[in-house]
Amino acid sequence: MDHRTRIDEPHRTDSQIESDNDQSDGLTRGTVAAVREALDGRRRGLALLLPLAGPAVVVSVAYIDPGNFATNIQAGARYGYALLWVVLLANLVAMLFQSLSAKLGIATGCNLAQLCRERLPAPLVWFMWIVSEIAAMATDLAEFLGGAIGLALLLHIPLIAGMAITAVVTYALLFLQRTGFRPLELVIGALVGVIGICYLIELFITPISWPGVARSIAAPRLPDASAVAIAVGIIGATVMPHALFLHSGLTQARVLARNETERARLVKFSNVEVVVALSVAGLVNMAMVMMASGAFHQGFSDVAEIGTAYRTLAPLLGAAAAGLFLVSLIASGISSSVVGTLAGQMIMQGFVRFRIPLWLRRAVTMVPSFIVVAMGVNVTEALVASQVVLSLALPFPMAALVWFTCRGDVMGPHRNRLPTACAAVAGAAGVLALNVVLLAQVCGAAVPGLG
Repeated sequence: MDHRTRIDEPHRTDSQIESDNDQSDGLTRGTVAAVREALDGRRRGLALLLPLAGPAVVVSVAYIDPGNFATNIQAGARYGYALLWVVLLANLVAMLFQSLSAKLGIATGCNLAQLCRERLPAPLVWFMWIVSEIAAMATDLAEFLGGAIGLALLLHIPLIAGMAITAVVTYALLFLQRTGFRPLELVIGALVGVIGICYLIELFITPISWPGVARSIAAPRLPDASAVAIAVGIIGATVMPHALFLHSGLTQARVLARNETERARLVKFSNVEVVVALSVAGLVNMAMVMMASGAFHQGFSDVAEIGTAYRTLAPLLGAAAAGLFLVSLIASGISSSVVGTLAGQMIMQGFVRFRIPLWLRRAVTMVPSFIVVAMGVNVTEALVASQVVLSLALPFPMAALVWFTCRGDVMGPHRNRLPTACAAVAGAAGVLALNVVLLAQVCGAAVPGLG
């Protein structure tokens, strides 16, 4: 089956296609008209990009979720700036794979989970679905707990109460989708902006050794064996399995191209949005590590929990720094919980053609978080462990994405060129290699050079 036939059918009129656009992703008629003007070359600069922006901004939330807070705090507190290069490398890999995911949706009119179901052997499809659902649960654990921790600390309430408030706010945002997806995109974009502004201010409050930052990025190294687990956690918190599935779903029918020229323009605009949105997310992640390093590495290197980080920040850098930390954490937890729920729904529907109401999926995926809290598990350790689970699940969607985007019968003229294909294979291989090292450590095997 040629997945491009649905968007290439010659008998379809422009009005029919635009009607599909109105219904495809909840875009308003005004937004659809602005998109058409951009594709026709009647807009320039920011006016050209803004109507097309949305998918990468939504996906970028996955790269600054509470799991990132947990791994970045541990990285900065224990190893100073030494693991900044891991954050930078992970973000570059994320840019590449998110651009491939977006391109897959635009070029084929299908999302990654749908293509896996239709083109891969059934046993592999079921295995990938189970792994993806486990990854989605790990993602939701990090996101939901993160927002709840932030609310509990800010409002001085029990963690269970913070979880209840987070659930209510998440439900409210999910119901916002009934008015169309564009309003939800704008709300999530605003929350991303809040996180970015908070950490920009943090950099002015926290003492930063910029020469040390430069040295750490220029001379990559893993200080010891324990750093491998955190490095894998950083990758798991940065390159997210559910984000690879979600991005292709957000672009697959958002704007239906009328011809190959428009499709090529959509891919080009999408790449620009990915670079901008994930550059912001990457800078926020690096700012997290730098803040943790500047505040905790000298004298407080044992800080490994979000609650401890908050309580230590106040006397060290003042109430403003601690407050900004919590505000950014709450914004991250709430927005990423919404995005994670949407991604989980898309994964289930794509792999097994089964759909449940978003409110029910949200309720089911909250259960592990309540169990973790009820059992008295250290929540920050649970956050870091969830990111390692994500990294172990990551090679499967990465491999599928590389496979599909390199095939001409799937992508047509938009298949990966040789340099892109090589970079994608190298990125996937690098993630797999780090996972093998981590598993070797877990099994007690000695890793040369990291003893």
